Parts: sequence; C-alpha cells; structure tokens
Amino acid sequence: MSFTVLVAPSGFKESLTADQAADCIESGVLRAFPDARVLKAPMADGGEGFTEALVKATDGKRHEIEVTGPLGNPVASHFGFLGGNGEPTAVIEMAAAAGLSLVPRDRRDPCRTTSYGVGQLVHAALDAGARRILLGCGDSGINDGGAGMAQALGVRLLDEYGRSLPPGGAALARLATIGMSGRDPRLDHVRIDAAVNWHNVLLGEKGVARVFGPQKGATPAQVEELSAALETYATIVKGTSGIDVGSAPGAGASGGLGAAVLGLLRGRLHPRYDIVMQYLELDRFIEQADLIITAEGSLDGQTPFGKVPAEVAHRARKAGVPVIALAGTIGKGVRLNFEHGIDAFASILTRPCTLEDAIQGAPKLLARAAEDAVRMITVGMHLERRVGKVA
Repeated sequence: MSFTVLVAPSGFKESLTADQAADCIESGVLRAFPDARVLKAPMADGGEGFTEALVKATDGKRHEIEVTGPLGNPVASHFGFLGGNGEPTAVIEMAAAAGLSLVPRDRRDPCRTTSYGVGQLVHAALDAGARRILLGCGDSGINDGGAGMAQALGVRLLDEYGRSLPPGGAALARLATIGMSGRDPRLDHVRIDAAVNWHNVLLGEKGVARVFGPQKGATPAQVEELSAALETYATIVKGTSGIDVGSAPGAGASGGLGAAVLGLLRGRLHPRYDIVMQYLELDRFIEQADLIITAEGSLDGQTPFGKVPAEVAHRARKAGVPVIALAGTIGKGVRLNFEHGIDAFASILTRPCTLEDAIQGAPKLLARAAEDAVRMITVGMHLERRVGKVA
C-alpha cells in the first residue's frame, strides 16, 4: 500500500533544529512503516533556523561572524545570502545574536540583555552588499525594544543629560531623546522586511514584557519595570519618527525588536509566514501527503497564534490532510488546536523527568513518539480493511 507522510516540524528550543527534528520523526515513521514514503519540510518561523532554511531552499551562502551576544560577550554568529541572480538579499535571524539559547539559565535577566549583536549582523550584511534584508524575529532572549540593535547602527539613545543609555530594557525608562544624525545612511537604501509574529504587540496587558518577560527570566516586579520602560520608549520613538509602535501589529516581536525595525530602521513588518512561504514548498508537499506530522517544543493555547504546528495544520485543513502534532510539553488550552486543523496531539515524554534530561533525550524521544503515532495509524488501517472485508 502506498502511504506518504509529510514531516513538517519546527525546531525544539535549545535541543533540536527543525532539520534534526525532521530526521528524528522520519526515523520513527520508517520503523513503524518501512514502506512509507517520507517527505521532509523542516519549518522556519523567524526564530532559530530561519537563516539556514532560506539559504538552503535557495542554494544560497552562509557567512560566519563574531558579534556581541545578549550578555555583552562575544559570540559566534552568522547571516546568509539567498541564492539566485535577483536583488542581493541577506537573511538574518535575530536569535543568532540575541537568542534565548545564548543566555545561560542562571543569567537570564531581560532588564539587562541586549540586541546590539543584531545590529552588528545588519551592519555586516550591508558591508557585504545587501540591498534587501530578511530579518527573522523569534526565540529572543532580550526585552530591550531593539534599542541595542539601533545603537549598533548609529542611532543614539540619550538620557536627559545627553548620556548614552547602557544596554538592556530597564534603561529605556531613562530615555529622553533619540538622535538619528549618526544613523547608518545605508539604511535609507536597503529594504528591511522583518518576519514577525503578527499577534505580538509592544504595550498593554498583552504587551511583550507581560507575555514573554517571565519566559526570559523576569520577576513580576521586573515585568512591570520593563512594561513601563517600553511605554517611555514608544513615546520617544513616536515623537522622533512619527510612528506609533506601541500598538502596531508585530512591534512586540522578539522583545520589541519589531518596534525598532519599524520606528528607527524604517523597515517593514510582515506576518512571518508571508515571508517564509515564499521560499519553502510546504503547499506542494501537502498536496502529495496522506498524513502530516508536525512538532514543536510546546503545544498549548498559544499555538494557534502564529506557531508552526498551527500554520501547517491551517494549510493542511484546506487540502483535507490529517495532522498529528508532537510536542515536548502539552500546556493549558491545548484543545483549542482542534479548532485550527490539528487532529491529534501527543507529548514525546513518557515519564516525569528533568528539563535537562528531556533536552538531552529529545532525539530518541521524538523518534519514538513518531513511531508510536504511526503504529497506531497502521492499526487503524488494518482494522479498516478487516471491517471492510466483514461488511
């Protein structure tokens, strides 16, 4: 019997890239159904793996570089260029310079972490001749509103005494003026298109500090401190550029990096999959599939709002293809995903364990979960044939 499985996972933060996750799922599928045809479409959402996915899809080139990491120390980073003969287009993922994975768990403090290295990546891309920059926003370890990125590109953020602000989101509370005269003039001649989660806003009860600050190590008091600092930041940015970044869709992406892209770099924000799907061939693969397996580190009530499994399921539902989602953790509100095209879900964890053990064991756990899911499906297929014979 011909049986085609499309494997379209996201990466598992701090554990597996999307490519690695796809390989693990493939191995599990083939253990359960050796004759299956497996198509792999590792997904990118703007976070870790964004550069690699787009460079690979276009036969482009990756460039290695050292930049300032979120803690202010040098880190190995990278950017890429799309292949082909079109407009020279650089691809940057902010996580490669300011991602959460670059901040050790015992040093996570979004009041102090900086996006400065992201600006250095943009600068390097300009040096390399980019006329367009695709900037992936996701998996961030910062909450500085993109202030560090802007500073690395010559924008001056000053307090009431004319002193430059130090790194970190908390310092934005002291912001008084923004100086644009030193801003890299090449920014006026390059298109910056940022792939963002369109649901992420900068301010308010659903603002970036309140929703994502705790995930990055912020205490309740720091959440309020960062929220107030970003309000000051948004006011000064609006006074400088005329752009209201406080409530703009996507401006809260990556700790508010979207706000700086929009208000200080004069770039454009786009729903992440409007960018990604120009280069990945997911829809073509969906048309060939009998079953789709997607995966991500966590599946919960927030998944339908811009996460990979929901995007895959949304497209699969239009084609009438069933979707199974595998996840490291299953969280509150997960059943909402049934309304968005995910037909079944399961955790890859089979027993209680520490986070460190889960991260280390993720390859085997994911492969085993995929195998178990497909074995269940083959049971159903045998049952269907048996019932059909009896009937």
